[in-house]
This record gives sequence, structure tokens and C-alpha cells, in this order.
Amino acid sequence: MKLLLDTHIWIWSLNSDRKLGRRVARELASLRNELWLSPVSVWEALLLAGSGRVGFRQEPARFLETVLAEQGYHEAPLTHEVAFESRRLALSTEDPADRFLAATAKVYDLTLVTADERLLALREIEVLPNR
Repeated sequence: MKLLLDTHIWIWSLNSDRKLGRRVARELASLRNELWLSPVSVWEALLLAGSGRVGFRQEPARFLETVLAEQGYHEAPLTHEVAFESRRLALSTEDPADRFLAATAKVYDLTLVTADERLLALREIEVLPNR
């Protein structure tokens, strides 16, 4: 499976958070699956760290750069196609990060791993719920 990590799922996995459900934790650990990440999630994680809502073991940018270099995530680029698709989705939120992540999943044919109920309700993409 090709799994696109929603920002909170990625952060939880980095912080060894117990908020990950058993199935999600198993799928993230499986070597059969590809883990994909959007630059939007990196941006969002830096914003959350800057506001004090999320903490990392070291300076946020350095920590995330190291994680990206060491963990082999596939990058799901933010393209013009993703931008257009973000406005076509029947999503009940205007949150740009949610819209870009959902559109990224659709454009790249990825399964979005999320606990966000609005994204889980979107019928236009494949999702793996964290429950």
C-alpha cells in the first residue's frame, strides 16, 4: 500500500505517541508499504512547533530534516494539479492543509492515513482510519 501520512499521524509516529491505533501502527511498520509525505505536512509541523503546540527532541527544522533524510519517505510534491484538485474536492472544510493533503492523495493515488473525521468522510479518496 502507498500511504500518505496526515500531519498528525506523522507527528504521532515521530514522537512514539500512543495515539496511533494498532492497525495504523502495524501498517506504518510494514516493509510492504510505502510511506509518503507531503511538503505541506513539513510546513504544518513547523508551524505547530513554532506555536508551541508540538514539541520535538531538538530544534524543529533540524529534527525534521534529519527525519526526512534518515527515514526514506517518498515525497508527494505540491503541484499545479494538486492545487486545482484541492478546489474540486467535496470537502467540508476550507483548511488549506487538509485540502492539499486530500488532493495529494487523489492525484498520486495514495491512501491517506488520518484520524480527521472530515477527511475520513471524503468519498473521493482512499483512507486508512486511525481509530
